[in-house]
Order: sequence, then structure tokens, then C-alpha cells
Amino acid sequence: MNSRSDSSSSKVMCQMVPGLDTNEKEYILDQTFERYTSKMVKRNGKGTAIVWFRNDLRVLDNEVLFKAWVDSESVLPVYCVDPRVFQASTRYFGFPKTGGLRGQFIIECLVDLKKNLMKRGLNLLIRHGKPEEIIPTLAKDFASHAVYAQKETCSEEVNVEKLMTSHSPPTAYLMCTLSFVSLLKQNVPSEAALKFQCPSGQLPCIEDWGCVPSIEQLGLQPQEVSKGLRFLGGETAALSRVYEYFWKKDFLKIYKETRNGMLGPDYSTKFSPWLASGSLSPRFIYEEVKRYEKERLANDSTYWVLFELIWRDYFRFISVKYGNSIFHLGGPRNVERRWNQDQRLFDSWRNGCTGYPLIDANMKELSATGFMSNRGRQIVCSFLVRDMGIDWRMGAEWFETFLLDYDPCSNYGNWTYGAGVGNDPREDRYFSIPKQAQTYDPEGEYVAYWLPQLQKLPREKRNFPGKLYMEQIVPLKFGNPNGDRASAARKNSYGGRGRKTTKGYMS
Repeated sequence: MNSRSDSSSSKVMCQMVPGLDTNEKEYILDQTFERYTSKMVKRNGKGTAIVWFRNDLRVLDNEVLFKAWVDSESVLPVYCVDPRVFQASTRYFGFPKTGGLRGQFIIECLVDLKKNLMKRGLNLLIRHGKPEEIIPTLAKDFASHAVYAQKETCSEEVNVEKLMTSHSPPTAYLMCTLSFVSLLKQNVPSEAALKFQCPSGQLPCIEDWGCVPSIEQLGLQPQEVSKGLRFLGGETAALSRVYEYFWKKDFLKIYKETRNGMLGPDYSTKFSPWLASGSLSPRFIYEEVKRYEKERLANDSTYWVLFELIWRDYFRFISVKYGNSIFHLGGPRNVERRWNQDQRLFDSWRNGCTGYPLIDANMKELSATGFMSNRGRQIVCSFLVRDMGIDWRMGAEWFETFLLDYDPCSNYGNWTYGAGVGNDPREDRYFSIPKQAQTYDPEGEYVAYWLPQLQKLPREKRNFPGKLYMEQIVPLKFGNPNGDRASAARKNSYGGRGRKTTKGYMS
């Protein structure tokens, strides 16, 4: 990422992602659907099928919606505003399960999904309550022959599926979209999976379809993004972002070189919030990368985008293989290690008041925008678990509250990996803050952006301001920024490592 001057860095406030106007986004949506829509699909079903939308808030390449439409005469799309998602607390430490930023993002996804369904002759029925109570009642009322839904892999979601399938009739088809990894390894013809004929069929007669809830109706506190990146939720925005990053700005060709950036909208794809909500299909990204390689060029960067998607699927497979252990203190490997839960230390970390600008800036960005770069996530994780010795689950649950792109597989997979209790052959992975700062924020632009009090300092002082900033809450275990020889020796023996990137966020 190119450096900016002090003045430009301080003037940049809130940037919308994608940065296209409404007319552009609608045009891209229509053109994308036209490109990936088949006119050859025939419907052969009878009766009414219910489509239970979960984390698949899209129309394009939605296998669940497609199959329900093919197998029925009419389709009833349903979304349940589940209080266990929006009003509950995290498992161990009681943070809000969904923060206001992600709540607003989901609201925007639902507004967009409803609009896109209505353009194609359908609608979205919105009901408040538990799906296992709402869906069977609807199925009975409309004599539905089947319920179609995307199958999840983690226990909370799976438990809801079990409760759903215990009701009969109807038969509940819990489908899992074809794995992206399988797509690559088995050479499955992805084009067939992406083809979707726009429905124009019948709808059940319903007087009250329900409105998309407001943030207050979700029981969440509204939060305005006034600085940093502001992500717009929904499939329309997701497809526009792919077009903007790949085709309009042509940044795909340099993705590998810029992906470890930290400031601005275009150092990386920023696809992860839409992937997590299901507003964007991984297979669509794959198709667009392949189209780009055919029409423009293929290089390490185009490969690397696909490689990141494979990591995302990898964590889903980890959740299947290891089950709830990804949420347990010892992780999938059942590692016994002493952790502390010092509230004062943790509060300094989550509030961005540790005395280390690189840590504090990243945590300020997270609380202000719901996003943090992949590089930043690795650094703050390492600091919390290695330098502070804090229970890694506290960090994982804090991320669960705030991240726009939260999904349990990637979030907890990455935290167990970073804490040395997951599938990482190097148990002592450590990210040296001085080294990370010198490599990824050498002129201190990122920290100065999020910590304005540092803007007046010389660039070389911003990441290491000493007494000009605030007292450091703990000393670093390795990599003393003052060049202490003993610390440097410990760093060399321990590794001071962290070159290999923790994946799965598609940030």
C-alpha cells in the first residue's frame, strides 16, 4: 500500500465499501445476474416449499433456494429473527453475542435480500422468534412438502436443526452448499452450480409479510461509523465490491503484494463480511477470478485469492472434525496451559489502552468499524495470549461481538491457531510488535490515523513514542523496542516469529 502524507491521512474519515453509487450497484447486480443465469432449467415439482434463510442471504448461487424453486410450484422464503442470535450473551464471558455494528449490517443484508427476491417474483417473510417454533407452524399452515435450509457445522446452529427436524411433517432437507475445496480438488463444474433461473412463480397468499426490523427492534444499540471503513450489507453491495476490486480498480493483480496492508479500503478484497453473512458465494468469487485470469492475467495474486478461500473452508472442516473443542480452553489438541483472566489487563486490550500504538490502533478500529485487517488480527491475538497471558477465549468472544465478518468456524479456528491450542505445528508462534510495526506500518500512518495524539510526532516515533504516549500495561516478552540485548536473545531462541499468515478471514 502506498504511503500517504500526514495531511491526507488525517483528513480521511469514513470510506464506504463498496465506493460506488446506487445506480452503479444496481447496474452491476443486473449484469451479474444476466451473466450467471441459465434459461435451460425446468421446474418439475408440486406444492409449496419453504426456504429457511440463515447465513446464506443471497439469491445468486443459493443452492437451497434453487432446489426449492425447482422442486415446487410455489416458494415461501422465511427469515427468523432469533433472540438467541441478537439478544443473548457469549458463552463464557457474557459479552453481547451480536454487537450493533454487525446487527446493522445484517439488517442491510435483509433489506437487500427482500428487494432482490421481490424483483424476481418472490418475497421474504420475516418473523420474530425461534425457527424451530416458527417454521413447523408455517409448514403446517401452508401444507408445505419440505423445508430447505443451508446446513451449518457448529453446535448452536446444529442444535436448532435437530429441533427443526424433530417436527413432522414436513420433511426437513438440511442442505450444505458444495464445499469450495471440493470444487477445486474434484474439478466439479462450478458453472452448473452457479446457473440460476430467476423465479417468477406463485407465492402463498400472505397478508403480513413482516418488515425488516430496526436496530432497536433487535435489542441492540445503534452505532454510527464516523471513521474508517463503512461496509454496506447485502448481495447488491457484495457483487459491486467484487466488480470494483477486480474489474474497475484492477487490484486483483497486486493482491498478494498488498494484502498485509492495514489502512484504506483497497489493500485487500474486503469480501469477508459478505462471505460471513452469505451475501456472497465463494464459488462466485472463484468464477470471477477465473474470468479475470482468462480476460486479463493469471499470476500469484489471482492464485492467492483462491488460496485464502480454501483456508476459509479448512476451518469449516475443522469445526466438523473437532466439534465443540474449538470453543474449549485447551482447543482441539486439549493443551494444558495456565491462562489468566485479569480484567484490568483485558480491559486495556479491548479498549485500546495498552500503551502499544499498534495494538491500540487495531482495537480502536475494531470497536469503531467492526473490521480489522488480517495482519492486525494476528498481532492483537499474539499480544493478548503471549505477552499478557490472557485466556484466549476472552479475545475470541470479544471478536464475536464486534466483527462484521464473524462466523464461528473462522473466528475460533483462528484464535485456537493463534493461541497455540489449535492445528498449528508451531505452538510458540509469536508476533513481535516492533518487527510488525517496522514491516507493516513503517511511517506510523496507521497508528496516527486511529490515535490522533500521535500525528504530531515524527514518523519514526509514532510506533515507539515512549513517554510521549501512555505507559505500557505489560512488558513485551520478546522483541524489546529499545533494543535490549537479553530480550533480543530470547526473541531469537523463541523465534519472534509470525511470518506465516493466519488465514480464513478473506479480509
